[in-house]
Amino acid sequence: MPDHYFSPDPAAPQSVRTIRVPIAGAEREMVTATGVFSGDRLDVGTEVLLAAVPAPPETGELLDLGCGWGPIAATLATRSPDAHVWAVDVNARALSLVERNAELLSLSNITPATPERVPEDVRFAAIWSNPPIRIGKPQLHELLETWIPRLAPGATAWLVVQKHLGADSLLRWLTERFADFDVERADSKRTYRIIAVTAPE
Repeated sequence: MPDHYFSPDPAAPQSVRTIRVPIAGAEREMVTATGVFSGDRLDVGTEVLLAAVPAPPETGELLDLGCGWGPIAATLATRSPDAHVWAVDVNARALSLVERNAELLSLSNITPATPERVPEDVRFAAIWSNPPIRIGKPQLHELLETWIPRLAPGATAWLVVQKHLGADSLLRWLTERFADFDVERADSKRTYRIIAVTAPE
C-alpha cells in the first residue's frame, strides 16, 4: 500500500525542516517533515481557510480535524488562548510535529490526539478543517458523520475544499445528510470553497 499522509505510521524517512508560517497575523517558525500533509509549506487550502473564517470562540473546546503539522491548531490556540484546542490526526508523525510546534510557539492549550483519544462527551465550540479529501468519499463521509454531530448547539464547522476535488458535491451531501443543520457555501476564493455547517441551537 502506498505511503500516504493519512497513513497512521508513515514509512518514508523523516526529513524535518523549519519554515516560516503566518500564524494569527505574525510570521512564526514551525517544523514540518516528510510523510505528513503538505510537509514542505503551508497548503493553499489551509491558507484560504485561515484568511476566510471569522474569529474562533474565545473559550471552549475547539477542533482542528486532520491537523497535519498543526498550522490551523496553532492559529486557533494563538487567537483563543483561553480555549482548548484538540489537534486530531491519524498520522503519528503529524501529531509529534504538532507537539513540537506547540512548544516552539509556547502554546500550552493544544492537545495532539488520535481520534480515539478524544473523550466521547467533548462537544466543540468550533471545528476548523482542511479535510483529507483524498482518503476517498466513503471514508470522508464517515469522518464528517463522526465529528460534525459533536458540535455544541449553535457551533459551526468550517471546511475548505478544492472545487475540482468535489467541493460542490460535498456541499450537496452535507445539506442532505445534516438536514437539521444550517449548511452553506460561505465563501469562494481562488479554486476553493469554504463550507460552513452550523449545528441547531
